[in-house]
Amino acid sequence: MNTRVPLYFALSMPLLLPTALATAAPSPGVAAPMPQLIIYSAKGAPNSCGPGCDRWIAIEGTIDAAAAARVERFFREQKDTQRPIYFNSPGGEMRQAFAIGRLLRGRKAIGRVGRTIADVCPGSQTDDACWLMKTAHNEVAASIATRDARCSSSCSYLLFGTVSREVAPDAVMAVHSPKVVIEFRLNATQKRREEAVAKAYDQADRLASSYIDEMGISRDLLALVDTVSYESAHVLTRQELYRFRIDTRDFVETDWTVEKAQRPYIRKFAEMKNGDGFRKLQWELFCDSKTRARFVFAYELDKDATGTRIAAMTVGSQKPPLFARFAARVGSYEVWTAAIASDAVKNLFAVPRLGMGQSTQLPDGKATSFFLEIETRGLEQAWTQLSATCLAATVSATLPRWRLPPPVPATSTAVP
Repeated sequence: MNTRVPLYFALSMPLLLPTALATAAPSPGVAAPMPQLIIYSAKGAPNSCGPGCDRWIAIEGTIDAAAAARVERFFREQKDTQRPIYFNSPGGEMRQAFAIGRLLRGRKAIGRVGRTIADVCPGSQTDDACWLMKTAHNEVAASIATRDARCSSSCSYLLFGTVSREVAPDAVMAVHSPKVVIEFRLNATQKRREEAVAKAYDQADRLASSYIDEMGISRDLLALVDTVSYESAHVLTRQELYRFRIDTRDFVETDWTVEKAQRPYIRKFAEMKNGDGFRKLQWELFCDSKTRARFVFAYELDKDATGTRIAAMTVGSQKPPLFARFAARVGSYEVWTAAIASDAVKNLFAVPRLGMGQSTQLPDGKATSFFLEIETRGLEQAWTQLSATCLAATVSATLPRWRLPPPVPATSTAVP
């Protein structure tokens, strides 16, 4: 009996936005993953990968049988150990993922889930021509998109290997049980086949348990994985990412991005730890006219929320523009809106962070409040794009219907 046990993980699944607060059209350039893992260096605009960061490493595509050797060869030549690594992969071979993860841990790498959009690829980011252009240069000019990015199946082991792990609220991380591939000789008996398969699955479980212990991930993750068939995928919620010690940040946020719609707008959303769970927040910026913009803030309420809430935003040392005292209730969210002069929008991105606060007056006379800061990264570029589409004449100031968040399934069926 000749056995080959690569412990192969492969996952093809619909792109899901499990934490998005509103539906939107898919981002351009999203296509089937590359058939093999590639790694390359990228350079973007100032602060494109964080404050003071404009260079990063991209790892994307399917984890194939030669992936670990390819990544090791790249890092022998890459001396800058401070560059963050952005993963976008549907998974692949489990042993290769372990080897790459351990290599990344040795470099104390920073890991994030995100798509690298190379300027040299005007069409698909995953076709053969783009693959050659990305890997033929020492460094490619690019940008980062977390929306539609995914690190699924054994890609999770790559992320686990990094010492600092970040999964954006609009990125996807999904898990499922492994699939073992064994090649048998024609004369292998059914009993020997069954024994070999059972042994291989047991080995896969032991390897995975040892690896996540080594990387400081909770074993509760494996208990969840055991409940998800290989043909399906479970998209990890923000609470699960936190509980399994994958991403332990109390507050996560996206950049500001332009959303294409009949009436285009700028959007940013975030999730904030709230007791044992996480609360969703969203900001939107619309054009009312050439001279006026409309700012929207949406806040997810507790199921049994009571009291009256007031929301306010601070911009540096300037007087904060208060949102409307009365908030519209949309499903499980409250939504505030405020009009802002178009010329004043530039004050929003003139500072690196905006202050956001809310206070709640409870029926018993007591009050609760919170204050947080949100980044303005991406807002200036997004406003430049949006303002070019604003109408010269004043349009109706009626706020467009705010879209309810889509339901988030606990599992999704894989697409063959």
